[in-house]
Amino acid sequence: MRSLTRSVAGTVLALLTVLLTLAACSADPTPPAPATPSATPESAPSAAPVDPNAVLEPGQPRLLASGLEVPWGVAFLPDGSALVTERIPATISRVAPDGTVTRLGKVEGVTPTGEGGLLGIALSPDYATDRTLFVMFTTSNDNRVMKIVANPDGTIDGSRDNQQEVVTGITKGGNHDGGRLAFGPDGYLYITAGEAGRGEPAQERDDIGGKILRVTADGEPAPGNPFGTQVYTLGHRNPQGLAWTPDGTLYAAEFGQQTWDEINRLQPGGNYGWPTVEGQEGRDGFVDPLAQQAVRNASWSGLAYAGGSLYVGALRGERLFRYPVNPDGTLSEAQVLFDEEFGRIRTVATTPDGRSLWFTTSNRDGRGDPRQDDDKIYVLPLA
Repeated sequence: MRSLTRSVAGTVLALLTVLLTLAACSADPTPPAPATPSATPESAPSAAPVDPNAVLEPGQPRLLASGLEVPWGVAFLPDGSALVTERIPATISRVAPDGTVTRLGKVEGVTPTGEGGLLGIALSPDYATDRTLFVMFTTSNDNRVMKIVANPDGTIDGSRDNQQEVVTGITKGGNHDGGRLAFGPDGYLYITAGEAGRGEPAQERDDIGGKILRVTADGEPAPGNPFGTQVYTLGHRNPQGLAWTPDGTLYAAEFGQQTWDEINRLQPGGNYGWPTVEGQEGRDGFVDPLAQQAVRNASWSGLAYAGGSLYVGALRGERLFRYPVNPDGTLSEAQVLFDEEFGRIRTVATTPDGRSLWFTTSNRDGRGDPRQDDDKIYVLPLA
């Protein structure tokens, strides 16, 4: 009797085991919870942006990303990552705050000769909803600004069929192509157009070379432009930097020829002198720059405002300059943050939270610099 009871109990236990096993096999397994990456102040955007008027001191640069080929334009997304153009291969990549580089697409029709190629990039003020980005590039005939709508997944179809004209017919040259794009606080697109080595046309109002242009998203003259055309300021040689301070003051950095590079405070309709004037000469009819540096020490390109100062990158000079901005909009004496440590510095851009700068190198920009086998992006934290 006792053995029969043990037998029945064993049979019941075996049946329960089989049923539980079958139930486990037929149920969907519960996936593990995704790992949450740890965020650091340098690798992720802050939830609380700093006061734009606060005075911040720069820290020590650190390497963010490498393996790039002449990164030229940087446009930040709200999450702290950025879309970055590469001049020669004409590609657009997303660079994450942790340095991960994801290739998103290639822009067709780009001719990367001389200093030309895929240059500046800017995002529509409504990018979160319209996914529209603006790029400036060199073709076989001109420099032009086109807009492209990104795919819903963030990839970019840069084919000609997906490009819409904004401004075309900007004269191209072996050098002096300008190339910077930025939307101002007024919602209009600003474009730096080089004079392509032609000199005098920079003084001609009906020629869009050697100018800074201000246009709508469709390329029309922005309301309030001083001459009723696309031209906002004239008399520039090769401007490649644009930056606004919190009160809306616009500054531009540009290459000089033999003597002086310039940082100018832009006024609608202002004439900044090229090719008649280079640097601070105090001549009637021309606006003097607020700051100047010898070309051999500078060759200024990218410009950014952050933490109470303007930061400007130097190509030939291989330096990053810092100019504290005074309450009246003038600039204090320059500070050189580092000298020849990173090679040629092309672009300087402020992160969305205002707590750091990104700057890019252009050491593969036709120079064959033996110290550098690729181009990089660095982060400069602001404390």
